[in-house]
Amino acid sequence: MKTVNEVSIITGVSVRTLHYYDSIGLLLPAAVTEAGYRLYDDKALARLQSILFFRELEFPLKEIKAILDDPDFDQRDALERQIKLLKLKQKRLGELISLACTNLELLDSSEERQGENSMDFTAFDKTEIERYTDEAKRKWGGTEAYLEYESKWADRTDAEKRTAVDRLMQRFAAFGGIKHLAPDSLEAQTEVEALRSFISENYYDCTPEILGGLGRMYVSDERFRRNIDAYGGDGTAEFVSKAIGAYCER
Repeated sequence: MKTVNEVSIITGVSVRTLHYYDSIGLLLPAAVTEAGYRLYDDKALARLQSILFFRELEFPLKEIKAILDDPDFDQRDALERQIKLLKLKQKRLGELISLACTNLELLDSSEERQGENSMDFTAFDKTEIERYTDEAKRKWGGTEAYLEYESKWADRTDAEKRTAVDRLMQRFAAFGGIKHLAPDSLEAQTEVEALRSFISENYYDCTPEILGGLGRMYVSDERFRRNIDAYGGDGTAEFVSKAIGAYCER
C-alpha cells in the first residue's frame, strides 16, 4: 500500500489531482487510515495508469470514469485501442518534426531560397486520429446505457445525485437483512427485481445482460465489495452477486 504522497512521487500526478480524482469517484483509495490518510494498492495504481493513458489521449474525465466503471470494460481491448491511438499520435508528431526541420533548413539555406518555406500542411491533419478516437468513444462511451445515464443525470443537482446514491445503498442494506436465505429464494429475487427497477429508473435501462455484469462487478471490484458490505454487512456483496446470477439464469 502506498500513501498519496508516494503515489504522487512515482507517477508525477500531483497530490491535489489525486484528491480531486477521489472526490469525483474516478480513483478511490483502497483504504483510508483512522487519521484520514489515503492508501493505494496495486489495483488502484493500475486504474490510475488507465486513467493517465486516456488523459494522454485527451479523453474528458467524465468519459474516462464512465468507461472504467462500465461492467463490460475490457482492459485488453482498451490497451489495444490505446496503442493504436498513441501510434497515430507518434506518427503525426514525427511528421510535424520532419516538417519543422525542413522549414528550419530552408531558413538556414542561401538567401535566394529564404522565404521559400514549405507549404505542406498534411502533417497538421488530425482526421485519422479524430476518426479513430470517435470510434473508440463509440465503443467505450457511446452505448445506449451510457447516453441514457448522461441524459438522466445531466440536470440533477449534487444533492439529488447524493440522494440517489444513498437510496441505492439502502437497497444493498436490504439484501444484508436477508443474506441468511438462499440466493434464489423469493425474498432475494424480489430484492433483485427492486434493485433492477431502481437502476433503470435512476441510471439506465438495466437489461439482464447489464444486471449480470453488475453482479459480477460487485464481487470482482474490491471497491464495490467493500462499500456494499459496509451497508449490508460482511458477505452482502457475495450474496447480491449470487442472487443476481440466479435472477439472470431465469
